[in-house]
Amino acid sequence: MNLARTSKVVAQAFDAAMVEAGGTLPVWLTLLSVKSKELANQRELAGMIGIQGATLTHHLNAMEAQGLLTRRRDPENRRVHQVALTDAGEALFEKLRLAAVAFDKRLRVGLPDERLAEFSEVLAALRANAGG
Repeated sequence: MNLARTSKVVAQAFDAAMVEAGGTLPVWLTLLSVKSKELANQRELAGMIGIQGATLTHHLNAMEAQGLLTRRRDPENRRVHQVALTDAGEALFEKLRLAAVAFDKRLRVGLPDERLAEFSEVLAALRANAGG
């Protein structure tokens, strides 16, 4: 239960940091996923972000209307949309990246690298034990 409570508090604080910087967690994850993979199709993006295709479509429609990204049909497969960031999307990505880095620094205050490395190992073991 401690892990679940901590996860929830940290996730809410991170989401608040994203909102303060002008985004949301889904927007950040979408921008990050697109940025890390030049052009990505919607199915790949949904898998990378961990959401259903219909939910992603909702987010992409809103982000496209805000001028943050473009979608075009793949010339090889007309059923697939390629997604790319616009200049505005790149600018928001950078703003949210800085907010994410600042949040990470704040979260790690007072924790030496050795403890963080050990914590990462413990989290990996917990994930493995849970079947993931």
